[in-house]
This record gives sequence, structure tokens and C-alpha cells, in this order.
Amino acid sequence: MSTTLISTLFPLICYFAYNIIVPLVERLRPSLSVIMNMQRRRWVANAAVRDNPFDAILSGNIMGSVSFLASTAVLLILAIFAVFGQVPALMDALNSLALNRTYTTLDVQLHLLVMLVMFVLAFFAFTLSLRQFNHFCIMLGAIDHSSPISEAEIDAITAMNALGARNFNSGIRAYYFSVATVAWFVSEWLPIAACIATIAILAHREFFSSAHRTAASAAVIAARRQAEKQK
Repeated sequence: MSTTLISTLFPLICYFAYNIIVPLVERLRPSLSVIMNMQRRRWVANAAVRDNPFDAILSGNIMGSVSFLASTAVLLILAIFAVFGQVPALMDALNSLALNRTYTTLDVQLHLLVMLVMFVLAFFAFTLSLRQFNHFCIMLGAIDHSSPISEAEIDAITAMNALGARNFNSGIRAYYFSVATVAWFVSEWLPIAACIATIAILAHREFFSSAHRTAASAAVIAARRQAEKQK
């Protein structure tokens, strides 16, 4: 397998590998997403005892953000399809940049195909997330405020919200790794370095960032408050 092909496929491989490995790491150290799932459960539990439009506003804001990114993915997919029809012009533009690289039409077309796959994956992840958040809104609105909600129902509604968040994160990661595909046009090794840097940044944000510490502190404070109420 040539270096050009490896560097072309590397961002896509890293994307799938990251989505597989992170859940395994979360068994040893909770990520920011896992910690935020605790807050999602608190949200559902609190929403069950209040009857106002506040929760609907929050849900609408979340769905608006997901919808925007899904629409952006569609535009990027259409843009890449347009580039497929202008490969000769793209080849001329790349050769005029004098980047000391030799591009073949097959290499460029294959790389564009990988970029297309990345954005298609992002689109499906965002649309699935949007659908799951829509289900969450329905489940949240179906809560009967006239009687106490069961722990099992809270867990089920929280799980739907967490599914939406997980697919949203998957779509965001596809965006992150697609940035590395742009580096391919400069150097064969640059996308590999960009992917490694992307993994390091994502891992830091998920497991070692200030946001992780802040969310963990908030979860501990909430747990202590809940324990005090139960005494």
C-alpha cells in the first residue's frame, strides 16, 4: 500500500478507531460526556417536577444547533460533488501551487471520495442525533406531572438524551478529522500528523480539560446535595 493511499485513508481510520476506543477508555476514566450524562439525568428529574416552558426552550436550542450542523454537512457534500466535476481544474490549481508533490487524477478522486464519506458520516450522525433529541422532547413532554415519576422512566428519558448527545459528538468528530483531509493536498505526511494532533486534542478535552474538571466538580456537589436531602 502506497504512502499516498495510507495518508488518504488515515483520517477515516482514525475517526472509526476513536469512536471505538473512547467507550473502552471511559470504563477506566469517565469522560466529559459521561459526566454530562449525570447532569442530563438531573435535568430530566427536575423537569418532572416543574411545569413550565423552560425545558422546551432548552431542547429547542439543542435541536437548532444540531440542525445547523446537519445543514452545513449537506452543503459540504454538494460542494465535493461539484469538485468531482472540476477535477482537471483542481489538478491545474494544485500543480500551480508548487508544493513539490505529484498528483494523479486517481489519487485526487480517491481523496475526494474519502472527504465525501467523512461528511456523509457527519450528516447521518447529526440527523440521527436530531431525531433522537426529537424523541427526547416527546418523552419529556409526555411526563405526567400529576404523579411522581419513576426512576426507571427518568433513566429511559435520560438514555434517549444521551444517545442524541453521543451521535452529535460523533458528527463533530467527523468534522474534526475531515480537517486533516485538507492537509493531504500539502503533504502526504501532514494528514497523519494532523490526525495525531486531533486525537491528542480530543482526548485532552474529553478526559483532562478544565471543562472536565468543572463538570466533575458540579457532579460531586450535586451528589452531596442529593445525599443531604435523603438524610
